[in-house]
Amino acid sequence: MGQVRRLPPENTKALMGQVSRQSVREAIAEKLAALISSGVLAVGDELPGERELATSLSVSRETIRGAIAILAAHGILRVAHGARTSVAKSDVSAVLAGASTIDWSGPYDLESVHAARVLIERRIAALSAARMAPETLTALRASIDAQTECDGDPVRFLLCDRDFHAILYRAAGNEVFADMAMSLYNHLLDHRRRIVARPGAVAQSIADHRAILDALVAGDADAAVAAVETHATRIYETTRAFLDGRGARAN
Repeated sequence: MGQVRRLPPENTKALMGQVSRQSVREAIAEKLAALISSGVLAVGDELPGERELATSLSVSRETIRGAIAILAAHGILRVAHGARTSVAKSDVSAVLAGASTIDWSGPYDLESVHAARVLIERRIAALSAARMAPETLTALRASIDAQTECDGDPVRFLLCDRDFHAILYRAAGNEVFADMAMSLYNHLLDHRRRIVARPGAVAQSIADHRAILDALVAGDADAAVAAVETHATRIYETTRAFLDGRGARAN
């Protein structure tokens, strides 16, 4: 049997670094694609700048450029010198094909989605409070910090908001719950862009997020459950009011 060649330690480290960076770029590309898929970003919309995206997602500008390059290669984003990157097409299946998703976009009425979301998020909050790791708390704090720097930009805020909820959902340690919760989160998300653009909406969401974080830091499951239910109910009420104001149907 021939001798097995092994990479020198320094080469192994470099290779793992490349894999890690590529994985992060792909993850960020999927996050951006999810906003397009959910309707938060529509064809023709411009993305926030590289610096703003990097701050919002707690990654480097190099990673953002890599993620944009992935989406541009699929024709999803349009990159032009001297202009903001914009959405070129809404079909993101090439990027999200491998992502774990459950399509619960409809036809479900808002009340049913809200009831399901509260049920699942209450359970997630209780599980997360019992097993919250220090690094997860750090990630949640970083997300809230990024939210406060959004300067009223609804797209930037929703990027941070989605990240906050994804971290919380995964913290419960149940991938089925996490996927279900994220699918329910995405329901009617396209309307949230307009809702969070209203005065005081972002500040209120951040306050809700801080209440959730405080409960998790304290390891208080009851307080965490109450905080996520308050937040989910506020989202339901503002979405219901928005739809009623537009004379739109919830399904």
